[in-house]
Amino acid sequence: MPHGQHHGQGNSEEEQKLRMQQEMNILKNLNQIKHKVMVMSGKGGVGKSTVTANLAETFRKQGLEVGILDADIHGPNIPKLFATDNEMVKVEDNKFQPVLSESGIKLMSIAYMLQEKDSSIIWRGPQKIGAIRQFISDVNWGQLDVLLIDNPPGTGDEPLTVMQTIPILDAVIMVTTPNGLSKEDVYKSVNFANTLNKDNIGLVENMAYYICPHCGEELNIFGAHDGEAFAKELGIDYIESIPVAEDISKSADNMTVASNVNKDIEEKFNNIAKIIEDKYFK
Repeated sequence: MPHGQHHGQGNSEEEQKLRMQQEMNILKNLNQIKHKVMVMSGKGGVGKSTVTANLAETFRKQGLEVGILDADIHGPNIPKLFATDNEMVKVEDNKFQPVLSESGIKLMSIAYMLQEKDSSIIWRGPQKIGAIRQFISDVNWGQLDVLLIDNPPGTGDEPLTVMQTIPILDAVIMVTTPNGLSKEDVYKSVNFANTLNKDNIGLVENMAYYICPHCGEELNIFGAHDGEAFAKELGIDYIESIPVAEDISKSADNMTVASNVNKDIEEKFNNIAKIIEDKYFK
């Protein structure tokens, strides 16, 4: 990685100069990005990366310049969802060049830097913090209309680093499922965001219900979906509830984005994108 790993703030004059240069690079990059949207979940397995990928494709279909920063160091999924997991990042003029998806979305992930794709990342907090800061400061993002940041589950080093490095986020999108454990963890994530003075928070309820393909009945296979009431209870905005769909569950295995092949899912994400634009993009 350019400039090496950042293992702490450092006190030497050289380290302080590098730190100041990085801060200037971060500011320069952020000034070229109109809207920044952070995607979070309280727990894993709720489809957060899938929501991020589909939302990115939806914005891209609108003609917007879109990027995704995959901040999940230990379990990056964005490259596979866009069938780019065999790509390797290129460095030009000491800047990372984002990998382009087929539709032209700019992607950056730690997965693009691994020689062996099955390698595990065994890093402590400072190394992860340094990598994410570099993904913001040392990537040639260029002019973007929307940057989506896909975080790992929970409230650890990665989302904390993103929030501290990008002080002005247009929105924080919480992804949950109807089950009680997921909701319990969303409480913690919302409190986390509120503690860091982030108040533009919206809720997307994923896997909310299942439509029987034979009779058309709506089945609550993961429990009654009540995303709107749950968002009200949390004091955040309700955005949309997304059904369980075969195209979504197969999208990772097929390396496709579900909204590109399922019209109902496409309509759901069109609505999500419109609500985010109307509520949060000024």
